[in-house]
Amino acid sequence: MRLAAFAARIAPTGVRLERFQWKRIHLKGNGMQNELRGPRFEKLIERRDVLGLGAAWAFFGTIIAATIGALKLPIPTVFPETDSRFPIGKPEDFAMGLAVHLSSRRLWVFSDQDGIAAVSTVCPHLGCLVLRKDSGEFLCPCHGSKFNATGKVLSGPPPRGLFWVEISLGPDGRLIVDSEVEVSHDVRFKV
Repeated sequence: MRLAAFAARIAPTGVRLERFQWKRIHLKGNGMQNELRGPRFEKLIERRDVLGLGAAWAFFGTIIAATIGALKLPIPTVFPETDSRFPIGKPEDFAMGLAVHLSSRRLWVFSDQDGIAAVSTVCPHLGCLVLRKDSGEFLCPCHGSKFNATGKVLSGPPPRGLFWVEISLGPDGRLIVDSEVEVSHDVRFKV
């Protein structure tokens, strides 16, 4: 009684104090266990609720991950040209022994003692853009296709080698590439 009177004096007004109850429960066998019951010792959340919440998070996380993955699918890197003939510069822009990557036109332009030549950087397999290694070989990052310096297939799924395009001299003195006309890899524009 003294404890209840003391608690009533120090408790803020309007707050109801709950009494805790000890309950003795019988376990199978000879053991007995004490259990404390009261609002302070009630479970805030059940195990079943935690598992259900985890399953919901896993489900929605999977949906979100699949959506993000679908949005990140490879976007085509090759789009149709509006004009198959376009200028690439003056002949003096391509010094002998130089290899120039024209990424906007998807071309590599080479200059050697025989003249100037251009090869398309579009892989004939699925249209991915090939990369040029320091050794002069071309590598397709999509399916691992390899081409030698002349564009011939070394390995991988492409049905043919890289596409060498025709170069001519325009009336204004600039080099004109016709991306629809294929030439052999040994054909050069003579300066």
